[in-house]
Amino acid sequence: PAAYEDALTAWRFLRSEAIPASHVAVGGDSAGAGLTITLIGRLHDAREELPACAWLVSPWTDLTMSGSTLASKAVVDPIIHKEYLNELADAYLPTGMNRKDPRVSPLYGDVNGFPPILIQVGSDETLLDDATRFASAAGAADVRVTLEIWPDMIHAWPLWNAHLDDGRRALVNACAFIRAHL
Repeated sequence: PAAYEDALTAWRFLRSEAIPASHVAVGGDSAGAGLTITLIGRLHDAREELPACAWLVSPWTDLTMSGSTLASKAVVDPIIHKEYLNELADAYLPTGMNRKDPRVSPLYGDVNGFPPILIQVGSDETLLDDATRFASAAGAADVRVTLEIWPDMIHAWPLWNAHLDDGRRALVNACAFIRAHL
């Protein structure tokens, strides 16, 4: 997928500007959070220096859509639903690509040796299982993971930080996490 290549191109640009990997935090929300994980995996597999840390908001980590909260939280999350995610996945994936391929579903990838990760997810979002299952896999691989499950929050709520106190608090937490690792 093009985004997979674009993430690496952006990383390589930063490195070409002599910015040390240890001075870079990477992050994203939703599909961008999944892309963040796949970028780190790609760098790790190539034995390149890794970013200092990663910040993931409402990560979409499993394009097979096997998380139970896709159904159980569908009534309370007004933004993300399984049908919509299937449309996005169909548009994103090259014909014939397996949805379990770690390049698009980082839940199924090897995360050994990854830098510290902050995951922020709402308790009322359909991608809650994607976040918690990825956090569990990363923790089992001895990755330093901080998982924040925010009560009553929906998908990518920190984006509404201008209007939500919890959005502002989530950003404050993310800034503190990033500063601690840069």
